[in-house]
Amino acid sequence: MHHPNALFTRFKTDVEQLTLPAAFTYPFFYQPHELCEIAAHELQNYLLTRADWLLEFGVPSEAEKDASEEANEEENTPGGMGKMFGVLLVRSPQGELGYFSAFSGKVSNQNLHPHFVPPVFDMLTEMSFFHREQQTITEISQEIRSLSGDPRINQLKAKLSQFIAEYQSCEQRQRLKMIEGRAARKLQRQNAQAELTGEALQTALDALAVQSVAEKNELKYLKLEWDEKIAAIQAKLAALTTAIETLKAQRKLLSNTLQNKLFEQYQFANALGEHKSLRAIFAASANPAPPAGAGECAAPKLLQYAYLHGYTPLAMAEFWWGTSPKSEVRQHKKFYPSCHGKCHPILSYMLLGLEVDPNPLKQNWGEDKPLKVLYQDDAIVVVNKPSGLLSVPGKAVQDSAYTRVQALFPDVEGPFVLHRLDMATSGLLVFALTRRANKSLQQQFISRGVEKRYIATVEGVITQSEGEINLPMRGDPDDRPRQLVCFEHGKPATTYWQLIEVKDGRSKLYMHPKTGRTHQLRVHCAHHMGLNMPMVGDGLYGEQDSRLHLHAEQLAFDHPYTKERMTFSAPCEF
Repeated sequence: MHHPNALFTRFKTDVEQLTLPAAFTYPFFYQPHELCEIAAHELQNYLLTRADWLLEFGVPSEAEKDASEEANEEENTPGGMGKMFGVLLVRSPQGELGYFSAFSGKVSNQNLHPHFVPPVFDMLTEMSFFHREQQTITEISQEIRSLSGDPRINQLKAKLSQFIAEYQSCEQRQRLKMIEGRAARKLQRQNAQAELTGEALQTALDALAVQSVAEKNELKYLKLEWDEKIAAIQAKLAALTTAIETLKAQRKLLSNTLQNKLFEQYQFANALGEHKSLRAIFAASANPAPPAGAGECAAPKLLQYAYLHGYTPLAMAEFWWGTSPKSEVRQHKKFYPSCHGKCHPILSYMLLGLEVDPNPLKQNWGEDKPLKVLYQDDAIVVVNKPSGLLSVPGKAVQDSAYTRVQALFPDVEGPFVLHRLDMATSGLLVFALTRRANKSLQQQFISRGVEKRYIATVEGVITQSEGEINLPMRGDPDDRPRQLVCFEHGKPATTYWQLIEVKDGRSKLYMHPKTGRTHQLRVHCAHHMGLNMPMVGDGLYGEQDSRLHLHAEQLAFDHPYTKERMTFSAPCEF
């Protein structure tokens, strides 16, 4: 039958035999439901029909993609910038199964496009309060730029700098003159006391005192003269810049007022029929000021539209379409979880009233996996951590390699944590059992005297035998725990790798991190300026699998007491 909502998309694929999801997707860590994968595939086919968008998103043709993969180039897409898209599996009020589609932010600087749900609040609507008030702010900015362009400002600033420099030079010369005068008078005073007596001595001492006062007055009058000159320049400069500062203060006030007004316009619904503003949602979070772009992502748009039109949300998925940003790891057509910084507070509210899959990160994935002790003595213990076990206790899960070692050695000074492995990474960890051992090993880690070798499997065929990756890194403030490549603010990160073998379209590598940044090996593999091949099973930077194919296979360091070089190995299980 014809469906009254033009944005509701019925499946082109026959999905009648597929099982519906038992609960709604936990959006921050998920494997897409099969129905969402089909919906995403259908949406991607639609996107390929939008020739005007292909260049905008830098979507490669199949020929370009194949050529790029064979050459293993740094960039595998032409110009443009990709974007996150999303699909929401829903049941209509009439009982039909279908989906809605959305994009994050704007496309072609527009919020409204056929086939896609609208934003929660359309700030671009003609003559909206945002448009009018933003225009006022823009006009103030233009006036600030105009006033700031007055050549007299730079001329006066240069004159002011010149006067301050000249004053400092004159003052320094006067102080040197005073030091020399003071030394000369001291000598004269000593000679007078040795040669003169009575009234003649007093006359000579009084004359020297007068000279001292005169020199101090000279410095005082010098300061007054230059203060007057500098104040005159500052007054002229203030006459020109006060208006600018007043306008800047006015612009700041208007911007803050508009921002808060805008936050109130974003009213989000949930499955309980409640509504709350963006400002109110973030007020209870760790960062009460909503970040830029909050509420503009695909997932909130989709849920909002479904709630307002009586559709029942069943599952969701988001995928990247087009070129990866320079700093992030985003691969064309790959599924990704919702971001934490912008979306976590919003979606946590919007999902109230829905039965949602449990948060997998709150599960103890290593609960039934043993921690193998490979070596122990009075100073250290070396263990082989299984994939899924935390290195140290987390917020939701206390079980960890640290707590298990603590239980095994209850009477030692430690154990002391020296380094960590991601929960999903398996392999070697060393703990110090005494303060003396901890101090020695800490110094070895700091000075990079500890050698670490990992084994990783990446998605793709590597044709080189070895290489080095240098990509500086920092945390993503909007999407913890993801990491960014950042040449401006990132810390240096270097990884040396060697190819072991290629099998079934995947490459197994030895990886040697020269630095120990968070997620360094994972990002260096997945980033388009690194290997451009995510690790198998990397749910953050690639696609989930049974486990992450990263294993800390070898660890070498000097024993903290004997100074003997020790090397430990743990076989890889993938």
